Amino acid sequence: MGRGVKDQWDFGELFAPEQMRRVWTVSELTLQIRRLLEQQIGQVWVGGEISNLRIQSSGHIYFTLKDAAAQIACVLFRGENITHRDLLADGQKVVVCGDLTVYEPRGQYQLVIRALEFQGLGALQLAFEQLKKKLAAEGLFARERKRPLPPYPRRIGLVTSPTGAAIRDVLHVVRRRNPMLEFVLVPCRVQGDGAAGEIAAAIRLLNEFAFAPVPEPPPSQGVLRVPPPRLDVILVTRGGGSLEDLWAFNEEVVARAIAASALPVVSAVGHEIDFTISDFVADVRAATPSAAAEILTENVHASRDFLAQVPGLLKDRLLRHLDRSRETWSAWLTRLQRVHPRRRLEEAWQRWDELIARLQRAQCAAHTLRLQRWQHLVHRLHQARPLARLQHQRRLLETACARLRQAVRHQLLHRNQRWSAARSRLALLGPEQVLARGYSLTFDAESGRLIRSAGEVQPGRPILTRLHRGEILSRVEHTQPPDNTSSRPGRESEPRKT
Repeated sequence: MGRGVKDQWDFGELFAPEQMRRVWTVSELTLQIRRLLEQQIGQVWVGGEISNLRIQSSGHIYFTLKDAAAQIACVLFRGENITHRDLLADGQKVVVCGDLTVYEPRGQYQLVIRALEFQGLGALQLAFEQLKKKLAAEGLFARERKRPLPPYPRRIGLVTSPTGAAIRDVLHVVRRRNPMLEFVLVPCRVQGDGAAGEIAAAIRLLNEFAFAPVPEPPPSQGVLRVPPPRLDVILVTRGGGSLEDLWAFNEEVVARAIAASALPVVSAVGHEIDFTISDFVADVRAATPSAAAEILTENVHASRDFLAQVPGLLKDRLLRHLDRSRETWSAWLTRLQRVHPRRRLEEAWQRWDELIARLQRAQCAAHTLRLQRWQHLVHRLHQARPLARLQHQRRLLETACARLRQAVRHQLLHRNQRWSAARSRLALLGPEQVLARGYSLTFDAESGRLIRSAGEVQPGRPILTRLHRGEILSRVEHTQPPDNTSSRPGRESEPRKT
């Protein structure tokens, strides 16, 4: 509000004085928020699901921890002592402990991880994942290692407990689908301490039995005995249970025994939702023991069903063959009617009329096209106006010729002037002007060489003296050496008059 009014002309302060305010910079505000977060909240435990996992080449790990309603950025630095960091993956639920802070360059609050626990994963699950990664890196799970099962197995090696439910399920399915199939059972424990070693030993024993040498009959008997059939495949199985109950099939010794087996191995451990290391190493994985028995008897069962359906299939094929023959006969009759001479003559007449009509249409179209092109060319010719352009080019040519002639005359006049000036300068500098002033030139009469010094001739030598008008032939009587005073610096020797 303004101050009080003293008189009618004093209206007071129309605007209140500006209030004092503090303007923060972005860096100051971000630093203040960071201090508040670190002091008021500090280190907290947070649970959520991992997403947007990024592992940098420096070893630092960045990810987002989210739930159904919110998310927070997290960073796990390389120097933090956290085990099983290689098991982190998108979609994994974890509980983390970290310091809540602000990353100032982006103004983003984040959680710096100090501890991490896998939610819902125990020590067995972690060991399972580690062994799985190890064996996968060695190539034991590679698809190219998988061997096909024999189509019609006759004898199967069975590795399981003799008192479990798995063996009863397998035998029940086999008796129903292929009673001729034989089993060689190697009993062993399928859970508890030492069970993994017994399972691996059973697999190795079945391989030794399958490839053991068969003794040859003595030659005196004269009867060639057919050797007993070897094992065709090995089935490793047990019923369902908890992760602890199935742990024997997650041991490395079992996985390596299956990988080293010379016979194809079928793994049927637990129920459909159960997965073990042996399932990944085996050549074929069955969801249940009953499913494994169905896989091993699939071809025999299908063949039996096929044989039961053979009479009906033969009848259907015969009927289809008769139908095709009837259709073929009808097609031949139709074709015979089509190739009748009268029919062909009528079609020829019709094609003739059609060709004539097409020819007439083509001629009309060609005539129309040529007319359009002619009209287009005439229109372009009128637009181009060649006569006006020709006249313009002729005027340009005449102008260029006149300019050329003028330039030639100018050059000739200029060069004549230069030639006259040069001739005048040459006449001034030539020897004729010097001779006209009373000087002469003396030459050797025999060689025609110009004589410049008395020492260049000998007495009795004929010389030729050239004057401005005429020449004098004489003979040298006496020569006088040059005067030394004439060659002193600063004094020029004058030519001698004759």
